[in-house]
Amino acid sequence: MPQPRKSQVSLDDTPYYHCVSRCVRRAYLCGEDKQTGNSYDHRRQWVEDYLLKLAEVFAIDVCAYAVMSNHTHIVLHVNQQQAEVWSIQEVLERWHRLHKGTLLTQMYLNLERRRQLDASQLQCIHDTAEVYRQRLYDLSWFMRQLNEHIAREANKEDQCTGRFWEGRFKSQALLDEAALMACMAYVDLNPVRANMEQTPESSQHTSVKLRAKAVQQHKAQPKALFPFVGNPRNNMPQGLPFQLHHYLELVDSTGRMVREDKRGHLKLEASPIMQRLGIAAEQWLSLSCEFEQHFSGAVGKERRLRKYHQHLGHKRTTGLARSRCLLNSA
Repeated sequence: MPQPRKSQVSLDDTPYYHCVSRCVRRAYLCGEDKQTGNSYDHRRQWVEDYLLKLAEVFAIDVCAYAVMSNHTHIVLHVNQQQAEVWSIQEVLERWHRLHKGTLLTQMYLNLERRRQLDASQLQCIHDTAEVYRQRLYDLSWFMRQLNEHIAREANKEDQCTGRFWEGRFKSQALLDEAALMACMAYVDLNPVRANMEQTPESSQHTSVKLRAKAVQQHKAQPKALFPFVGNPRNNMPQGLPFQLHHYLELVDSTGRMVREDKRGHLKLEASPIMQRLGIAAEQWLSLSCEFEQHFSGAVGKERRLRKYHQHLGHKRTTGLARSRCLLNSA
């Protein structure tokens, strides 16, 4: 029986989560159906565009994503602290980019009409804004907005009704740097493993393509993605705790080992990321290529897993031994 979302998300333990959504019956509703010859590949662009749009509205950052033919992988960073400092004005403006809000919130955003509001109406607006604020850093609301929008657009195009996605999206808590980097590499390499693309940087509808393109064009990191900000240090800005070029090199090397037609001895141990994480090359390949097969729930070192389960009140710590085995050197 699936666990309720509140028993899987603990922002006290980690702001990073891996979310997976699959089409009903795993049908090719976002790609090319080889049985019928129909192509729905343009819907992958719908998913990518709306995902990055939502990241501009929510206090949730996109670390990595891959839009496949019948499922999506997204690694998200929940930025609760950012949402908590937004003014009522900013909260309402963000919410109204997606929804109409209420008559009172619409009046509040109109400076002329705002003067007509009395104290009880202003209090009602304040209470409503607090509800919106919590939703704007809620993982379930983010995924709900994304999946409902795509489902409506696809059903409109197909002139039909019914489910587009399976019941609920799957989420995994990523409790430490090893889990985060392994999951991001796993997501970015999805098209290469599926033989849809030759290289990570050519993989359509992935975060690694966006990051690589910016580097090739000597541009700053994409604003739509959570940035790499370098190794941990004092007064560190918000972002992923690694160097971008180190991550791209590691994903490229891993991708060439994944492809059977491009085998070769690559010294992954020499990567600065690998040195920091303390993961052996064989262990890294297993994690970055078979992440979902190894982990069905939260991912991290044993100490972090125990703390996470205690916070959520789980009576059992299923998978601890297996997680320790795969991340024992992290």
